[in-house]
Amino acid sequence: MTHFLPGLLMGLALIVAIGAQNAYVLRVGLTRRHVGVVVAICAISDLVLVAAGVAGVGALVQDHPTLVTVVTWLGAAYLVWFGVHALLRARRPEALDPAGAPVVALRTVATTALALTWLNPHVYLDTVLMLGSVAASHGEHRWWFGAGAMTASVLWFTALGFGARSLGRLAARPQTWRVLDLVIGVTMIALAIKLVAG
Repeated sequence: MTHFLPGLLMGLALIVAIGAQNAYVLRVGLTRRHVGVVVAICAISDLVLVAAGVAGVGALVQDHPTLVTVVTWLGAAYLVWFGVHALLRARRPEALDPAGAPVVALRTVATTALALTWLNPHVYLDTVLMLGSVAASHGEHRWWFGAGAMTASVLWFTALGFGARSLGRLAARPQTWRVLDLVIGVTMIALAIKLVAG
């Protein structure tokens, strides 16, 4: 527990902050469509990234700054595209009610979840580099630290995705979707600007 608990707490501290991935999981959870798939994609992706960090892949990423630059620009472009679409959705009240909105194909939902996860440079900085570095400081117990961080990811995405489903009354109100899409749109574009500026 002396290595697992710090990993759990650090994992939660890094993942709970509002970001593109969390905003999307929340939106999917409110629609009650393909929630399990999105939660699984986000959680499994985090497990892979944390494991890579604990295994020492962070040093490899640091040795190839061009790779980080390419991912940064791809991620920023995708975040802007996603943010603009969220803002456009907020302008059309008839498309904001999940009961009346067209059903989004599973493939589209899965692709979006994958893109928001793997095209986000902060994911690599947080999980591979930062968690990997702290895990290394735990020496032979680094995998216990990593297990704590992995548990945090699974708990968070499960709670966010399936917890949002319990907000059914809010989800039925078009105003909720307008506000959510406005927040998502502004957040995505702000994250894109921060990525490029940073």
